[in-house]
Amino acid sequence: MKILIWREKARNLAIDYFQYVDYSGHMDIKEALAAFDTLSQETRLRVFRLLVEYGQAGAPAGRLSESLHIPHNTLSFHLSHMSHAGLVVSRRVGRSVIYRANFEFFSGLIRYMVEDCCRVEFASIRNDTKRKCSIIELSHCCEPKEKAS
Repeated sequence: MKILIWREKARNLAIDYFQYVDYSGHMDIKEALAAFDTLSQETRLRVFRLLVEYGQAGAPAGRLSESLHIPHNTLSFHLSHMSHAGLVVSRRVGRSVIYRANFEFFSGLIRYMVEDCCRVEFASIRNDTKRKCSIIELSHCCEPKEKAS
């Protein structure tokens, strides 16, 4: 099943990558907790966001280090942590290690949140047979309150 994220007002370009990801299976709470715990650290969240921008092609660790101004040994520590949580995958190309976001896992995390954590009136998943994907619709559950003058 393919997953496409759709928002009513604004589109987040990083999330648009999910339209190319196949997801099968079901995430459990321990996997979700490990992913959220890992992404709750600023450096790892910055690395993950950059990897999403690189898409399926990914990027070598050196490029990530230079782009984010993170020392190589610090980046290696964070990438290892992210890999154990399932958020990134790597492959060796010659002497380089190429890292990429694990889109299948992350789309499963989003699906887990919508299916298992959200109330139906705030978020829903529907199948789009024309696009052959699932669409996650988020409603305006939390309208901003107007400030009192």
